[in-house]
Amino acid sequence: MKQVIDGKLYNTETADQLHQWDNCRYGNDFGRCEESLYITKKGSYFLAGSGGALSKYARSCGQNSTCGGSGIEPLGKKEAIQWLEDHEGTKAIEEYFKADIEEA
Repeated sequence: MKQVIDGKLYNTETADQLHQWDNCRYGNDFGRCEESLYITKKGSYFLAGSGGALSKYARSCGQNSTCGGSGIEPLGKKEAIQWLEDHEGTKAIEEYFKADIEEA
């Protein structure tokens, strides 16, 4: 998936995937959602995801209807860490953000 946002190209084929998550719903479920966190070669973080008609990736498909869709969302470093915390990404945090966490 590729998308230009604010003059920057985000490309899942050239970025490194840090973590993948899905909400465990079947592929035809309107609430299905799957996302992956990536880092570009220049160090920018972004989410790439897709979902059904009741997910955050829903798109208008006319006449008061929604359809599933996909998209890319740029994230800052703190947002990326928070997304990992919220989406079972402890292993990725320990691997990629070791300097940003501390023992409790």
